[in-house]
Amino acid sequence: MLGELVAQSWRNLTRNRTRSVLTMLGIVWGITAVAVLMSYGGGFRYALVRAFDAFGKSAVVIWPGQTSEQAGGERAGRPIRLDKTDREVVLAEATLVKDLSMETVRWLNISYKERMSNTAIRGVYPEYGEIRNEVPSEGRWISPEDFFERRRVVFLGSRLRKKLFAGRPAVGETVQIDGVRFTVIGTMAAKLQMSNYFTADDDCAFIPYTAAGDMWDTRYASVFVFSAVSPSFEQKAIQQVRQAIGKKQRFSPTDERALQMFGREEFRPIIDGITIGLQVLLVFIGSLTLGIGGVGVANIMLVSVDERIREIGLRRAVGARKRHIRLQFLVEALVLTLIGGALGIVLAWVLIASVGTMPLLGPIWDDDSGIGDLHLKMSTMTVLVSTAILIVVGALAGMVPALKASRLDPVEALRYE
Repeated sequence: MLGELVAQSWRNLTRNRTRSVLTMLGIVWGITAVAVLMSYGGGFRYALVRAFDAFGKSAVVIWPGQTSEQAGGERAGRPIRLDKTDREVVLAEATLVKDLSMETVRWLNISYKERMSNTAIRGVYPEYGEIRNEVPSEGRWISPEDFFERRRVVFLGSRLRKKLFAGRPAVGETVQIDGVRFTVIGTMAAKLQMSNYFTADDDCAFIPYTAAGDMWDTRYASVFVFSAVSPSFEQKAIQQVRQAIGKKQRFSPTDERALQMFGREEFRPIIDGITIGLQVLLVFIGSLTLGIGGVGVANIMLVSVDERIREIGLRRAVGARKRHIRLQFLVEALVLTLIGGALGIVLAWVLIASVGTMPLLGPIWDDDSGIGDLHLKMSTMTVLVSTAILIVVGALAGMVPALKASRLDPVEALRYE
């Protein structure tokens, strides 16, 4: 029966081809807008989350502060300093901490031949690379052997490499940090991160913590950086770290001024709120555009009802029930809508494939690598959501004409001139 209804609907639509095509154009444009805007919203969210994740998938930075509560017989206002023994205590007692690195930083001159830059030189542990997502584009990251043997090796951020070497290969070359020779073992892929501390990783040079100890006093770390066993355990890991260091240094674990912690996951709701909110707004705007096309379908179907009053009366007279009339006009509206929707999806795919990528974060950081571009693509979810919205619009557009047709009095319909 459904096949017969669809076939009959198609015959009715082809009787007035020009009118049907013009009506479909509204649907085509509407569903194209929905799909393209959804694709843009998805690409924007992916680019923003990727830049946010560049900081580290579960990285927490610990800044030593000073106590604000009296605890353990100690006065308030006592400065807290972090050293190697604190790291050992945390790794021994905080079971939800996966890796922890001490970090020390100085702003020094780094030079290669006639090129020079003054930037942050960061002494770190080998584990720091995984914690902070320092991915090499060339060479390698600092190894445990580099650390234990106090090797004078350096890993360069992407922008710092460009400043010093321009387009030349950097790995294996020798640079001078405050007059001390270091061998370049690797360079970083561009990060374009949304958050950082001290300065952006792309502008920094990373050396083993032990090698930094040969250049300045590294007994006390500038910060600690750790990662939880899973992002979902970040807050519990922070509590364990406070408990472990608080017990050792005799301050209250509830004293947040003693240790100030910057965790990536606590800012996740903000990023999600921005990106998801934008996606919902774009889908809403696209749906309004599609809704206008749906109004056009409803108007045409109402005209069709007026043109076919005698036909409706005749069908009722030979035994058709109200639900049959209602279903006939509803299916007709859905066929018109779905055909237009299919054409709109194809048009949207062509537009998205033609555009491909759009600049987003690159111009902000003066980066031309393309890593911060917004990539448009027609995902399965985009097609499914667009189709669902299309069916709802088609059903609503056909409901009013279908109800009007089904409520016609058969006798009056047969007399209609």
